[in-house]
Amino acid sequence: MAWTKYQLFLAGLMLTTGSINTLSAKWADMFNAKGCQEEPERPFSHPFLQAVGMFLGEFCCLAAFYILICHDKRRPEPRVNRGQSFNPFLFFPPAMCDMTATSIMYVALNMTSASSFQMLRGAVIIFTGLLSVAFLGRRLAPNQWIGIFITILGLVIVGLADFISGNKDSSHKLSDVITGDLLIIMAQIIVSVQMVLEEKFVYTHDVHPLRAVGTEGFFGFFVLSLLLIPMYFIPVGNFANNPRHVLEDALDAFCQIGHQPLILLALLGNTVSIAFFNFAGISVTKEISATTRMVLDSLRTLVIWVVSLALGWEHFHGLQVLGFLVLLVGTALYNGLHRPLLARIPCCARFANEEEGGSGERERLLNDGRVQTGDNS
Repeated sequence: MAWTKYQLFLAGLMLTTGSINTLSAKWADMFNAKGCQEEPERPFSHPFLQAVGMFLGEFCCLAAFYILICHDKRRPEPRVNRGQSFNPFLFFPPAMCDMTATSIMYVALNMTSASSFQMLRGAVIIFTGLLSVAFLGRRLAPNQWIGIFITILGLVIVGLADFISGNKDSSHKLSDVITGDLLIIMAQIIVSVQMVLEEKFVYTHDVHPLRAVGTEGFFGFFVLSLLLIPMYFIPVGNFANNPRHVLEDALDAFCQIGHQPLILLALLGNTVSIAFFNFAGISVTKEISATTRMVLDSLRTLVIWVVSLALGWEHFHGLQVLGFLVLLVGTALYNGLHRPLLARIPCCARFANEEEGGSGERERLLNDGRVQTGDNS
């Protein structure tokens, strides 16, 4: 069945805003500007402040939910399922996981390329799969185990590409690239814990997806904003690229924004894009399918890589292409995107039906918009 204009718009919005989210964060990192003191220009390196902006974007989803409810009340027959009443603090533990993982990933983005950053986030399916077996009692289908092993292979290839390019690339030191890649993978462990917590404790309740994202954004925004105060006094030596060498110097960030206003544009792009990306992702799941959302999320990596090459932010590496393709195959197998192909082959149709029956509960949750398929950022 052909897509409607609205469905095409949602798919394009998800792909565009998802790509802008990563590209705008990397763009902010590439600016050089003076700080609060009279000193030479230096890179804008404020990952925790960037994470606050990202959570502000997620928090906006809560406002979007209430606007949607108010608009729905005007209809003769309301269509929006407002969900049941729930304790908002159910979202606090996954929100803290999201806050920690996002902060680590923004630190890592300062150290590696935008395309590698996006590709390595594919590691989340490895840890989510393993933790769902350990803590949710789920049995993974054979295609999911194969997808996990292929994803591991893809991560090794991408890491090798970064290792080779780190020796040739003057924009990032080899030690920084390796550290950044390891931080991204470490962050995916925390993201997988977040997903398992959401599925076990949160999504047993009937909560509208926009309300869920917005509530997590609320906790992440206010907690991380408060943490910026002690971060201003915590010394970390050369790990921080700010004059006072503290964990986060928010005042210095605002001074740099004052000297280079384009940084503010990049930060606003990150905040606005994450809000629209979450809205578009949820809408794609509802209006089209969860499978389409997975495909678009994978295409986002390709868009980020192509744009980075076009802007001269990174150089072409054949191994990175191979790594991306291997990761794509692994993700596709894990999420069951091979089933429609198998169903068209007479001798394989039976196996496709068996696999589909074995993962019906996950597909139901995906189509309800209750299971994350990639990330919130």
